[in-house]
Amino acid sequence: MENKVPVLLNAVPPYGHIICSDKWRNSSFIQGLKGGGVKIIFETELGVADFLLPNKSSVLYVSECDIIAGSSYKRKVVRYRNAGSSFQELVLVEKTRLSEQYFPAVQKFVVFDLGLSLLPVSGQTDASQLITQMVHGEGRENPFRRKSSSRLLDPLVLALVQQIPGVGKVKALVLLRHFSSIQQLCNASPAELEPIVGQAGAQQIHSFFHKHTAGT
Repeated sequence: MENKVPVLLNAVPPYGHIICSDKWRNSSFIQGLKGGGVKIIFETELGVADFLLPNKSSVLYVSECDIIAGSSYKRKVVRYRNAGSSFQELVLVEKTRLSEQYFPAVQKFVVFDLGLSLLPVSGQTDASQLITQMVHGEGRENPFRRKSSSRLLDPLVLALVQQIPGVGKVKALVLLRHFSSIQQLCNASPAELEPIVGQAGAQQIHSFFHKHTAGT
């Protein structure tokens, strides 16, 4: 009885939950997620992906060790891109003192060569906080989270950024992680945007804002 295709490749977890690859079960990543009030469903059938989120985002985590070990991370990212998931794909990459020198090459490969969204994180704690924000940011009204959550997940700002053609929820989060306000994003040059969303995405975002300002 063969079952080669991961059965949960496109399974959407309920609000407040994530589906998590079983390999993370005893990691500090999981402690951080639980501390943030995220409920975790462990699964062995996720294929290459590490996490599935209720906003239909899929997350692949590339660690400092993956990067320093050489180009084997490339095979993992290519398999992730080719997995055929209907989720928005996000690659979290550990950018540390040790991996910093390799980061531009990783960024070029993930963003420019494969066209995926990349978000640098300082480690598992930072990544678990980001995923927690993404999970709880799905709630329409969550007064308890409002105070502690950063402007990154202000629903109005997120909705506005998602009006840009070709920018979905994941890319909006990536952009707002780099540019802390709409003002900064609006003033960003294509050269500043390019390392984050690639050349085509940078031109789209830049012309979106400048078309609007030109029309006024």
